[in-house]
Amino acid sequence: KPYGCPHGKCTYCPGGPDEGVPRAYTGREPAVMRALESGYDPYLQVESRLSQLRGMGHPVDKVELILVGGTFPFMPRSYQEDFVKRCLDALNGEDSGSLDEAKVRSENAPIKNVGITIETRPDWSRRGHVDHMLSMGVTRVEIGVQTLYDDVYERIHRDHRVADVVEATRTLKDSALKAGYHMMLGLPGCDPERDLDAFRRIFESPDFRPDMLKIYPCLVTPGTQLYEEWKKGEYKPYSTEQAARLIVEIKRLIPPWVRIMRIQREIPADGISDGVMNGNLRQLVQDELARRGIACRCIRCREVGQHAMRNTPSPLTENIRLQRIVYEASGGTEIFLSFEDPKLDILVGYVRLRIPGEEAHRTEIKDQNAAIIRELHVFGQTVPVGATDESAYQHRGYGSRLIAEAERTAAEDYQRTKMVVISALGTKNYYSRFDYRHDGPYMSKRLN
Repeated sequence: KPYGCPHGKCTYCPGGPDEGVPRAYTGREPAVMRALESGYDPYLQVESRLSQLRGMGHPVDKVELILVGGTFPFMPRSYQEDFVKRCLDALNGEDSGSLDEAKVRSENAPIKNVGITIETRPDWSRRGHVDHMLSMGVTRVEIGVQTLYDDVYERIHRDHRVADVVEATRTLKDSALKAGYHMMLGLPGCDPERDLDAFRRIFESPDFRPDMLKIYPCLVTPGTQLYEEWKKGEYKPYSTEQAARLIVEIKRLIPPWVRIMRIQREIPADGISDGVMNGNLRQLVQDELARRGIACRCIRCREVGQHAMRNTPSPLTENIRLQRIVYEASGGTEIFLSFEDPKLDILVGYVRLRIPGEEAHRTEIKDQNAAIIRELHVFGQTVPVGATDESAYQHRGYGSRLIAEAERTAAEDYQRTKMVVISALGTKNYYSRFDYRHDGPYMSKRLN
């Protein structure tokens, strides 16, 4: 629903309660238009979206909830909990008396909830916020990082610092959550060189190293303070060509364990006063990469389903190999285990295994000699629960083999005696098949 942010308003930010839309949105984005049609009712929004997906012939037995529209943890906790409950009620097909009841029903519902994502700020991702996220079933958090320069934060009235980004990233990872960054290009005080240096720092410094990225060129939209600065000639955003060239260079830096989830916002061109007007920025970037013979190695560009849509060769089963990348991040150690075709550079599935740092605060993890599975994902054509498809990669044992390898790695290489999994509500029964049991918001088991 339309709601403010704890610090006020950033200079570039459209929308907000005064305009009847969530902060950072114009009201013209598809997700917000669906919300407006439903009167911001969470049950009706989910019900409507499920109907749309069914009408397109899309299977809906596995559904991820992505809650967007500002700083969700800043809203009253009763509102947060009721919103998530009503979303789950719509997936479950029945009303529940409480959020806890809805969560229990989700474990056995025909429509499996495979994840809940929320958006927040770095300074609203502290331990208490994270504990509440976990209590609602959240599995992924997208943080509005935007840049890595304190002087830019001050100029755009962001009201937090880079130190908050470091703390938030560490707290999320050590609590088993997946951490995504929203990054904005061309903010006041930045130029292409500074922006590129920020991305170098993101991946070179262990303080950061997020799991996912969304990259947005800064846009000038009416009604913002940045719009007034632009009218006075005090600010100029990147053009489409400038943004595309910069993102090409950024993509050259992306490690194989990061997924670029989105490039550019869904704001119609007639709602933009200046900046990137083309709605196909990602395609322009891909075309330039191809022209220059550069291959992006992010997860999205390598996953097997994307290759199938591009009609490129699919990996043969006998060519798929178990791969392993180890890197330090946020005070702990990350082990990225994956099944890939190394020759074709195609990714079939992966698991994110973490050895948490000393500042982990969750009782299920702290002082438990525990390792953490933060994500398990097998790509390819969606296969309904309980079904198999010889032409697809899901439900062919890759997930169970990745779990087994994560357990072996944790026990043998890191002498861990407990494995903690951040399981979505609808996948808890899957993990119970491997002897995992409920452990607070997690699933866990002892390791030999």
